[in-house]
Amino acid sequence: MMEQQQTLKLQNKVVKEAVEWILWIGGAVLIALILRTYVFSLVIVPTGSMLNTIQLNDRLFVYKLGYILHIEDVKRGDIVVFKYPDDRKTLYVKRVVGLPGDTIEIKDGVLYINGKVYKENYLKEPMVGSFGPYKVPPGHYFMMGDNRNDSHDSRFWEHKYVPRDDIIGKVVFRVWPLSRAGVVK
Repeated sequence: MMEQQQTLKLQNKVVKEAVEWILWIGGAVLIALILRTYVFSLVIVPTGSMLNTIQLNDRLFVYKLGYILHIEDVKRGDIVVFKYPDDRKTLYVKRVVGLPGDTIEIKDGVLYINGKVYKENYLKEPMVGSFGPYKVPPGHYFMMGDNRNDSHDSRFWEHKYVPRDDIIGKVVFRVWPLSRAGVVK
């Protein structure tokens, strides 16, 4: 009888400890999912459309909460992750060039926003060609890569503008490779 009670106590202790472990692990997974869904995520860049700002295979920290809760405005010059308008299952990383209501035009490689030359110090090389004009509709954005001569961006898409709700977050930090880790501008 005494042995049965000790065995029962030991079994109860093991069960109790197993339940505690399951609850801790489940809670940690739940917190991680909430953080990844609503606060931040990591993305890997598979193309060279943002060279030299972002390199092939860079791992980037994307801050989501500010855009999701609309407590941070999408600004010209932000590097963002968004759903590609021609295939919303695909995510793209580009720079915001045109804001709602803007007119974007490229003449002989020079970017004009609302009729004024817009200086960009982050381009890989001088842009080639003429495009537009494009009138950005309300609630939408015009995106371009920093490697303008090798970027599949708003100039070439069937659906040229990205709706505000399709912008997932702002790229704020490069986490890998460690040799280039730091704030992304």
